[in-house]
Amino acid sequence: MKGGSRDSRRPAAEAPAGERTRLDKWLWAARFYRTRSLAAQAIDAGQVRVAGERVKPAHAVRSATRISVRKQDFAWHVEVLGTSERRGSAADAAALYRETTESAAAREKAVLERKAARETAAQAPGRPTKRDRRKLEDFLGEP
Repeated sequence: MKGGSRDSRRPAAEAPAGERTRLDKWLWAARFYRTRSLAAQAIDAGQVRVAGERVKPAHAVRSATRISVRKQDFAWHVEVLGTSERRGSAADAAALYRETTESAAAREKAVLERKAARETAAQAPGRPTKRDRRKLEDFLGEP
């Protein structure tokens, strides 16, 4: 068989604890971004910081590294628990980091505030009816 049997291959899901991984690759594997190029763009834009400082996409990430990720109005402050060279399931991705309790509480608060604002915002009734248009024309004095 070409390339050996499937069982003889070693899965490359997680790197050993002491190994490093590129920051953009780790963000992709941890499912913060859909693609590595989107992760690299976010890093270049300053939306991702390591220990509070801006870094490049090729910055090495190890266990116990603190990373801050900002996306839209939300922010995650996480500690790296493991590295991975592959993007796995959501459960595998969640095992790569631990979010701080303050970060989780702040995000939950922001979600609740957004929900409350959306519920209290005036709903546009949509396109005016013929009757509404006639009332508006009468009010404005137009024929």
